[in-house]
Amino acid sequence: MMNAKVHELLNQQINKEFYSAYLYLQFSNYFDDAGLDGFANWYLIQAQEERDHAMLFFKYLQNENQKITLEAIDKPEADITCHMDVLKAGLKHEEYVTSLINDIYAAAYEVKDFRTMQFLDWFVKEQGEEETNANDLITKMELFGSDPKSLYMLNQELATRIYNAPSLVI
Repeated sequence: MMNAKVHELLNQQINKEFYSAYLYLQFSNYFDDAGLDGFANWYLIQAQEERDHAMLFFKYLQNENQKITLEAIDKPEADITCHMDVLKAGLKHEEYVTSLINDIYAAAYEVKDFRTMQFLDWFVKEQGEEETNANDLITKMELFGSDPKSLYMLNQELATRIYNAPSLVI
């Protein structure tokens, strides 16, 4: 039987991941409105990834015969006045999600829930990649964002990103 605290945190993470998808859809829309379709594409793919992360947690709880309670998804709130605000909000959000994953892992570790810890191993690695990607975007924007030609090239680079869905088989 799964520990109640671990179950609650996993269930809450489903909502957090769907919120992340909403947030990244907001970012994608911001860049679409700004005429930066490459940046919009990058964040649209981020939204797809977050939705699939939610489904991984959902499926894990189902496989563990645990009750799932879906809650309302909050409206994304981000104070955006420029392109860099989006990138910094994205990094801050990924750091927040990392802290959530770490909290679930710590709770599972405390009760020796090795199955959940193994499930979370992928997310721990994924969050490292997400933070690196967010930092890289900030660095590139700091280097090239003030030059229109360089911003155009960076936008073109981000437009080439394609979505690679994770396996939903758990």
